[in-house]
Amino acid sequence: MRLDLIEERLEVPEGVKFEAANGFIVVEGPKGKLTRVMDPKLSLKLEGTTAIIGVKNASKREKTLIGTFKAHFANMLLGAKEGFIYRMKVCSGHFPMTVIVKGDELIVKNFLGEKVPRVLKLRPGVEVKVEGDMVIISSPDRELAGQTSASIEKLTSRANYDKRIFQDGIYITEKAGKEIKG
Repeated sequence: MRLDLIEERLEVPEGVKFEAANGFIVVEGPKGKLTRVMDPKLSLKLEGTTAIIGVKNASKREKTLIGTFKAHFANMLLGAKEGFIYRMKVCSGHFPMTVIVKGDELIVKNFLGEKVPRVLKLRPGVEVKVEGDMVIISSPDRELAGQTSASIEKLTSRANYDKRIFQDGIYITEKAGKEIKG
């Protein structure tokens, strides 16, 4: 069953502006500029300080597409205004691990006594800082910040080690405002 018109509304924060043209949506704010491809079936317009995402003759698939796009658009608006921060903790119980950022690379030296350092190439648009035993990842793009923190966590993962004993590694402790328990 098709519905005539479905609309979702979203408040646009102060200091953030967006433009939807040529199949792209561009959101610009104090923390940065974000771009995303927009589905051609969706329409996006501004009424005052409210953005309206709509689709005509929506099927079930297009209805779910609106919800997904609304979540992505909300993340873009929040990221352009405030940005997203992920915090990670460096745990080194057996060997003193050294973590440094040099240019666009994150380097982990002496992980479990390894002689060759582990290196991760950082993506553009992400800022990574090491402060003591904390690694702080910040970006206006939530997906980019989350993927970078997951890549860092994966960099120090290893097989055939008992995780209860060898707890060495870099682990996510806080992701975009949510604290991780456990």
